[in-house]
Amino acid sequence: MNLIPKTARPEISIPKSVLLGATLGIAIFSFLPVLNIVLYLYEDLGLAYTLQSVLTNFDVGKTWISTGLISLILFIYLIPIKLEQKPIISLTGLIFTLILIANLGWSSHAASLSKFAGFLTHTVHFLAITVWVGILLVVSWFSKNHDNWLNFLKWFSPVAVLCLLTTAITGISLMTFHMELTQYVNVTAISYGQTLLIKHLAIIPLLAFAFVNSFLIRKRLKNDPSYNPLPWAKLESIIVLVVFSITGALGQASPPHELSRMVIAEGTSKLFSFFHPGVISFPLHFSLGIVSVSLFIVAFFFLALIIITFIKKAPKALSLLMSLLFILTGYMGFMLSVS
Repeated sequence: MNLIPKTARPEISIPKSVLLGATLGIAIFSFLPVLNIVLYLYEDLGLAYTLQSVLTNFDVGKTWISTGLISLILFIYLIPIKLEQKPIISLTGLIFTLILIANLGWSSHAASLSKFAGFLTHTVHFLAITVWVGILLVVSWFSKNHDNWLNFLKWFSPVAVLCLLTTAITGISLMTFHMELTQYVNVTAISYGQTLLIKHLAIIPLLAFAFVNSFLIRKRLKNDPSYNPLPWAKLESIIVLVVFSITGALGQASPPHELSRMVIAEGTSKLFSFFHPGVISFPLHFSLGIVSVSLFIVAFFFLALIIITFIKKAPKALSLLMSLLFILTGYMGFMLSVS
């Protein structure tokens, strides 16, 4: 954002402690997948030997070493500098960030299945999300004012749309590394599919917030230049964090490489069993009924109410409530359509 002209963005100020904490957080939290493997294996091999083995022989361990080193270098680099001093300083930090994103793609599950294709798809997917959501988070929480917001939207709105399309295309491609798209309904029988369904439903109200912040906000600012768009940008960022949390849970679920065997060995998801108790037989089918159609209609109204909340200037907390109700009713409608 420091590389963007000041006339094309609001004034932004990020405390040095936040920058350093975020950089250190990359090193700390990216170690958790390594820790999971170590805790799974150490009882038979011993803690020290297992840690050494995972760090030197597993791709996730090797990647964490490089991620940790790059994060440490970036941490040290950030301590004495001010990002707004010279463009080269911000550009250097951007290069470090891109390397970290590529590192994440290299250690992804998709890359372990198909090295180059998986690496490229995951890296582009995460890069698109980082550009879109990163700018949103920085601008919504660290802007000192909303000056130049219309100028900001002129370039950010098309960038966000491009990132959204890229995220959707690469996201669908990443799904194919784990499952056939035609198996979407069948996969809802296990935790992975349940989490994937909830994530996809949570993305829909996020698109409604993006529509408000990209188009409706622009119209309101033209009519009322004093209007403050930051609260709605913050609401969108909260929905983003909800989606990220669901994505984190998805990363902990076992992908459905052999669905029938997984169901036999582990049973169906508790959420799935709540709607469909008893023994199931594949393939599952998606067929609409009166109850499910009614729930989908109600879900649509909740989605529309997010936009109406903005238009009618209702309390902003209502838009978050409408988002949660949309996810709930949409989920129930989908599950009751499975047979």
